[in-house]
Amino acid sequence: MFFDWAAQPFFTVVTTFIFGPYFVSRLTTDPVAAQTAWSNMGTIASIIVAILSPVLGSIADRSGSRKPWIGFFATIKIASLTMLWFAAPGSPLVYPVIFMILASIAAEFSIVFNDSMMPRLVSTENVGKISNIAWGLGYLGGMIVLIFLVLFLAGSPETGLTILGTKPLFGLDAAAGEDARITGPISAVWYFIFILPMFFFTPDATKGEALGTAVRHGLADLKATLVELRGRPAILRFLVARMIYQDGVNGLLFLGGAFAAGMFGWATMEIGIYGIILNIVAIGGCWGASAVDRKFGSKATVLSSLICLTVATAGIISTGPGYTLFGLVHLSMVDNGGIFATAAEKAYILYGVLIGLAFGPVQASSRSYLARSIRLDEAGRYFGIYALSGRATSFMATASFSLVAYLTGSAHLGMATLLVFLCGGLAILIGTPYPAGSTGRTET
Repeated sequence: MFFDWAAQPFFTVVTTFIFGPYFVSRLTTDPVAAQTAWSNMGTIASIIVAILSPVLGSIADRSGSRKPWIGFFATIKIASLTMLWFAAPGSPLVYPVIFMILASIAAEFSIVFNDSMMPRLVSTENVGKISNIAWGLGYLGGMIVLIFLVLFLAGSPETGLTILGTKPLFGLDAAAGEDARITGPISAVWYFIFILPMFFFTPDATKGEALGTAVRHGLADLKATLVELRGRPAILRFLVARMIYQDGVNGLLFLGGAFAAGMFGWATMEIGIYGIILNIVAIGGCWGASAVDRKFGSKATVLSSLICLTVATAGIISTGPGYTLFGLVHLSMVDNGGIFATAAEKAYILYGVLIGLAFGPVQASSRSYLARSIRLDEAGRYFGIYALSGRATSFMATASFSLVAYLTGSAHLGMATLLVFLCGGLAILIGTPYPAGSTGRTET
């Protein structure tokens, strides 16, 4: 569970709420071009993760130990995040893009190995509860880092002062984007410190085959598993459904903060407060979902979360300066000053609360859905395929955004493509057995 606590600040303050919006709104003078570059970065990382995750998962099943793999990718992630400090306004985009790709790949591969440890550590009865609590614990860790950044490091570009009216710690210059650039090094230090309990205290599988043998046998196992999936239609259907709806979830998390920054001109302070609101709601959502998952099952939790996300996504793309619900509701454009001063910004936050309630449970209960459907000896390769299902076409969500936004010049229409993925995955999952047993029949 501490792995989620250690890993989440990268996704919270770097990818979603602080560095991502900074990349889009302040690193260059062209927000649309920057948003497209950010989306393309996510597309490249997703393709690499999709191709290699099942391969690495299969090798892990043969090599046994997961911790050495996690340590290897942790080194890459920590080094790449540290380099984000040098992404100053006006500097070339290519370098932060490269380091974000490396950090994203390393983060996702580490998750594959961590997730594959879970079925060995947790009973089938409690796996949904533990998965949701761990996810909520991750959001709590991300929120703590986010609150620290907003209160003590994020300054106004105009005044240079934090929301508390003090100068940022460490002499950070908000006008130079240092309050956003520091998120990389802070996330790296946090990850290094709090990943240590997992290494010291969590039992790992015993060491198996040597690396070379594990690679050969792991690739053979992967091939056999892909063939075997044809005889396990319930798991295959779940993985296809998850592949589609997770594209929408990934796109929403990856692009949502940058979308708001581009539309409302939010700086680090506004984005940070928005992120705190979402994370507070997300913690409650995950911990509430842990009880729902245990009582009603992972499938019910995922379905209700997807419905909530679909409504919220429709809401945010229907909102713009002076309106919401696609113009059916007109809002005052009077700026009363302060944080989130216009009515449209308040409406956006309301939709964001719905996202916060659902985006943790939809992922945590998807993880427990699979964990309840497989054997211990196949956890590595199936969680590798699970990662593949979450990333195999995720480049399509970000690529769809980039293509539509480029062709139309509208980020709103680009974001609308996410609804296709959320609704498509929801439709397939409705008819999927739970748990997804080997025969494809619903099990009791």
